[in-house]
Amino acid sequence: MTERPRSISLALTGASGAPYGLRLLQCLVESGVQVHLMLSKPAQVVLGLETDLNLPGRPAEIARYFADRYQAAPDQIHCYGPEQWTAPVASGSAVPEAMVVCPCTTATVSAIATGASRGLIERAADVVLKERRKLLLVVRETPFSEIHLENMLRLARMGAVVMPANPAFYHRPQSIDDLIDFMVARVLDHLDVEHALVPRWGAAPEPGENA
Repeated sequence: MTERPRSISLALTGASGAPYGLRLLQCLVESGVQVHLMLSKPAQVVLGLETDLNLPGRPAEIARYFADRYQAAPDQIHCYGPEQWTAPVASGSAVPEAMVVCPCTTATVSAIATGASRGLIERAADVVLKERRKLLLVVRETPFSEIHLENMLRLARMGAVVMPANPAFYHRPQSIDDLIDFMVARVLDHLDVEHALVPRWGAAPEPGENA
């Protein structure tokens, strides 16, 4: 029997931090994971503001664009429109093993916390929660209001992993890419996807020590 590839949903919403989502997509593809990709309309606007990418408009074209960019295997990346209710991720019978919203707006947090399911991203997250799969939310906002905090607490109690985009500095980052990789590494850790993006705590020599 042929072993099925790992399957993970990745949603990008309109929060600042599009490079996090793009780097995560790249790492998942390079690890052989089948990716179910969703981009909200605001996410496509932010991608245009924060990157040099010029994405096509249709989901199938977006899937081909990223497949070419990251040298994905055939059918490794599937992309769905915001209201594509026939997408597999909208049903518990085809739920992936995990879902990541990266970056995640506080509006998306609110919609998921209340079960609004007004679009495919919210519905897909709702399915992951009800099927007791892993849901990671890379929230990008500061400061948090009481409403934001209450919604995140509510989701944490449901089993979601709330992971604000807070890169660290103890690994002595030398570039923006290093900061991006730190956050993506933490997401990959929670997805049990192997990586070598940043050294593990205690693995790198202390300043002044011999390597």
